Amino acid sequence: MNGLYALKPWYADRLSGARAALVRHEVSPDTLTAAGVVSAAGAAAALAWLPTGLAALPVAVLLAARLAFANLDGALARDTGRTTRRGAVLNELGDRAADLLVLAGFLTLAPLWLVAAAGLAATLPSWVSLAGAAAGAPRRNGGPVGKTERCLLVVVAAASGWAVPVLAVIAAGSLLTAAARLAWLWREPA
Repeated sequence: MNGLYALKPWYADRLSGARAALVRHEVSPDTLTAAGVVSAAGAAAALAWLPTGLAALPVAVLLAARLAFANLDGALARDTGRTTRRGAVLNELGDRAADLLVLAGFLTLAPLWLVAAAGLAATLPSWVSLAGAAAGAPRRNGGPVGKTERCLLVVVAAASGWAVPVLAVIAAGSLLTAAARLAWLWREPA
């Protein structure tokens, strides 16, 4: 059920050099969270304003950066002993803002109701995981259409122009992911 999230340890290992450099330069984890949001906004702008096909490369690069920053902010906080409740909340808010910003890039390409539905659905898996964690369960990530899969689908839309089908897959897949996480939580012993 982990989908592309299963690659996170491999990806984190690839980022270890960058993480070490960030530690040496005493970069704040919050700066990386903000950089992830800015990268998402850039990807949204490229998706909205660049022609189909031409948008694919900048969208892919900016979303790869968004995923890297999302990976690095928490790792940097743990590596430097700077984990705080405020930082954890900022991280979650930054991730949700980044998700919604990326999907806002579809506003010039698809009906508002579909963009809104995909945006709401895309946040549900995280809300389910956070609710489970608040109840004492381990944080559940991954799934059929988690953050990484959504980013990949946005790149597909930027390359192909298939905005409406991609948004439909994001919406349906995110609902399926939220349902799978909820089912896992229901089975999790108290």
